[in-house]
Amino acid sequence: MNLHDYLIDHSGFDWPKLLEHWRWRLPAKFNVWLVNRFGDLFLILDDGSVHRLDIGDGILAKVAENWDDFCKKVDDEDTANDWLMIPLVHRLVAAGKALQPGQCYCYRLLPILGGGYGVDDFDIKDVAFLYAAFGPIHERIKDLPDGTQIEFKIVD
Repeated sequence: MNLHDYLIDHSGFDWPKLLEHWRWRLPAKFNVWLVNRFGDLFLILDDGSVHRLDIGDGILAKVAENWDDFCKKVDDEDTANDWLMIPLVHRLVAAGKALQPGQCYCYRLLPILGGGYGVDDFDIKDVAFLYAAFGPIHERIKDLPDGTQIEFKIVD
């Protein structure tokens, strides 16, 4: 497996601007290390630990003690499939959903709100759209108990 086949090139991205809607979830200091094709971030914190911001669930979780530990863990097929969604990437590519620079796969409906993981559950969007759209949603629902009914009003 080539790890880079499941990542997007994030060089040149303005991370402070892109992640302004996620400040409520992110630590004060971090470096963006890797970005999977779904916009999930792998961050390195000041202590060297690696954390994953899961865009679908809105959760930031420690996944490795350091980048060496991350590299060992991602060699496990199940872990790689979880973190990089490898089988789903294969299905999306086979369906003709090819990414251009600055794009990622974007949930039509977030999994935390009942969205699925099928090919038809994803669109291709600019990375900036993904972070701007989903950060505020996760912030608004973060304290709601499971099963709470919610309604969103989309405003232009």
